[in-house]
Amino acid sequence: MVAKYAVALLALGFSGAFSSHAAAPEQFVGRWDITLRTPEGDRPSWLEVRRSGREALVGQFVGVVGSARPIAQVVANGDSLRFSIPPQWEEGTDDLRVEGRMEGSALVGRMTFPDGKQYDWTAVRAPSLRRQAQVSWGAPVALLSQNSLAGWHAVAGENQWIVRGGILSSPKSGANLVTDRTFGDFKLHIEFRYPKGSNSGVYLRGRHEVQIEDNFGAEPASDGFGSVYGFIAPSEMAAKPAGEWQTYDITLVGRMLTVVANGRPIIVDREIPGITGGAIDSREGDPGPLLLQGDHGPIEYRNIILTPAR
Repeated sequence: MVAKYAVALLALGFSGAFSSHAAAPEQFVGRWDITLRTPEGDRPSWLEVRRSGREALVGQFVGVVGSARPIAQVVANGDSLRFSIPPQWEEGTDDLRVEGRMEGSALVGRMTFPDGKQYDWTAVRAPSLRRQAQVSWGAPVALLSQNSLAGWHAVAGENQWIVRGGILSSPKSGANLVTDRTFGDFKLHIEFRYPKGSNSGVYLRGRHEVQIEDNFGAEPASDGFGSVYGFIAPSEMAAKPAGEWQTYDITLVGRMLTVVANGRPIIVDREIPGITGGAIDSREGDPGPLLLQGDHGPIEYRNIILTPAR
């Protein structure tokens, strides 16, 4: 009976169900922190490769900008892999093509962008960041002065940020703002206000963006208010109308994240898989700064209080 059933399936074209091919290479499976070498300096990206069924490899990819994109097929051959994905925010219309090979425990390769430009890249396995011991907390630190940008510096553009009466303002699109200090695990309280249609974000360790966007009344989404951009959608939409002060209370321990927005838990003890687009680098195992996005629209912040882990 089994043999007759198999013959019937083969006749209908279901040959994959009884394939005897070797299993997909395990050496590529996992998460990879990518450093892209460009004439303007190093740029970060991220890759995850997963098994799908008996043989196939699939995954997801985060580029220099944008959100996580699915990879329908990762083609592995010996010590080499390749895949292609449609363009997202890159210039050009061709697919983004990635080729790499194993060198020891690392990956090296070349990335061809949709506009035809090519850059070399290297990648190391992303750290798990699992914490074995219970976290204890230090003293809260106020990160914002009353009338100066002390403790912060602008990156990726000319500074447009100002501080008056304890309110940090970016009146127009411009540079991002980064703390001089870096942090590992922490709890963060931050208050913000934006005009209608505006957009910003808080990058934890400079690598993982919790999105700020005028989404009042919208459905929760992985690229909307309260999300970890492109990775984790909030459980509900907690945004207030534009023009009102709002709050995030964020706890980050290793990769595990909790976000309380305007007093409502919207992400509870969820794992952040990797860096989000616009990250400062891909060194996920290192402490990093707090980064406030200023290149998308007007935004105000106040009462930025960070409690570091001891």
